[in-house]
Parts: sequence; structure tokens; C-alpha cells
Amino acid sequence: MQQLHATTICAVRRSADDVAIGGDGQVTMGETAIMKNGAVKVKKIFKGKVLTGFAGSVADAFSLTDKFEKKLEEHGGNLKRAAVDLAQLWRGDQGMRSLEALMIVVDRDQMLIISGNGEVIAPDQDFVAIGSGGNYAYSAANALFNHTDMNAEEIVRESLRIASSICVYTNDHITVEKL
Repeated sequence: MQQLHATTICAVRRSADDVAIGGDGQVTMGETAIMKNGAVKVKKIFKGKVLTGFAGSVADAFSLTDKFEKKLEEHGGNLKRAAVDLAQLWRGDQGMRSLEALMIVVDRDQMLIISGNGEVIAPDQDFVAIGSGGNYAYSAANALFNHTDMNAEEIVRESLRIASSICVYTNDHITVEKL
């Protein structure tokens, strides 16, 4: 049976008071079937202080988001410690090792990508994108972040809109969460 995959997520932090993450709404089965157009792949967690988004297998991503929120609670909201702990668990646990997803987590101070390989990556820039249309959204965010005065939400929305015009696995049903 083919897995359902969710695709493009983009996050931008202009300042501690201007942070946004967004995702498109498409869920694809395999390489050809669009199963859903209005999925929500981004959410606020940890009492609204952390934004998270996922790309990859939908069921796996929901499980990882729940586990990440528990790690945040264990570490008193310390984003990096929770991310490292989740990555270690993800990589070391036999059952979790097969989970297929990437996550972006962001708070007012940090932005991280968490992978199942045990990697926790803090990007050099205050923007990042993952998923099938991630390269397109990242390129758009790069240009908009560095050459406009657009706020974080505007950059996220426009970057995802641009990605949706190029990537067949990304649509223009965009959901954005802000801090």
C-alpha cells in the first residue's frame, strides 16, 4: 500500500515578534493521486509558543509532532534540547526509525529542521523550507526576505504560492500560523 505524503512547508522569522510558518494543503498518494486539497500541516503547540510543520508521511508526521510536544514539556520549552532529544529517540528507536517525515520547529528565538537521521539543523538564514516544493519555496523566500520589506507571513504565503505554481505536489491552499 502506498503512503500518503504531505508536501511543502516554509517558515520565516523576521524578528522575535514576526514569525510565521505555512504549508500547502495537498496530500498525495504515491506519485499520481491527489487525495486531499485542504490538509493542515502546520500548527501551534506548547501553549502557542512554538510553531511546527511537517513534510512526508502524514501519519508519521502527526506521531512525531505529538512526541515533539512531549519533549518540549519535558525540557521546559527549550526548543533545541527537545529537538535533539526527539532526533535521538527517532534515530535510536527501532519502531520510529522507519518514520518518514521532516519537521520544521520554530519559536521566537530559534528555527530548526529535525530529521529521522538524527539531524537537528539550525539554518544560517531566518527562513527555511522542506518537502517536495521546498526548493522552490526556499528560493522564493530567499529573494523576498533579502530584497523586500515584506513581513514573515507575507513571505511565507508568497513563497508557497510560487512553489505551488511550479511543483505538482504543492497546491495553493495555504495555511499559515504566526507567533
